[in-house]
Amino acid sequence: MTKHSPTALDLPQVEPLPPETRKYFDVCEEKLGMVPNVLRAYAFDIGKLNAFTAMYNDLMLGDSGLTKLEREMIAVVVSATNRCHYCLVAHGAAVRQLSGDPALGEALVTNWRVANLDGRMWAVLSFAEKMTLESAKILEQDRQALRDQGLSDRDIFDVISVAGFFNMTNRVASASAMVPNPDYHAQAR
Repeated sequence: MTKHSPTALDLPQVEPLPPETRKYFDVCEEKLGMVPNVLRAYAFDIGKLNAFTAMYNDLMLGDSGLTKLEREMIAVVVSATNRCHYCLVAHGAAVRQLSGDPALGEALVTNWRVANLDGRMWAVLSFAEKMTLESAKILEQDRQALRDQGLSDRDIFDVISVAGFFNMTNRVASASAMVPNPDYHAQAR
């Protein structure tokens, strides 16, 4: 394992990176000031990296009735429920940055119920937490609680998809001992 490995696993990054991947990493450097370690972790297999980034970009950056902040808030609550260190650090920083409210980011990481949330976000985060803890117990009344807060069925599918994606990535990040980039800790504080 190299000293800069993003995980406890010895999965060396493909070298040289394909031009499209190199370009994607360069865009990350330009926009974020770093290449997130989650991308480096997947860079041992470009097909897996491309599948991961395609799903992430679609769910977190694509068209949705959910704002980018709302999607990041779901990511943090799911990650807090799963106690995923990597995702709490990375997406907690995103919540702080997007909201301009460091206290919101901290509340979501430690206990989302103490955050000052409107009814819509309370319903969304309650649903995401229940889905994380016991998805087989989601009932029509749980989906209806989201509709009652103005979410469309498409919005509900997006809540489900974001929560489902982060349940998967939390498990991969935790089980592989993925290390968050140190830069995330100081962002938007």
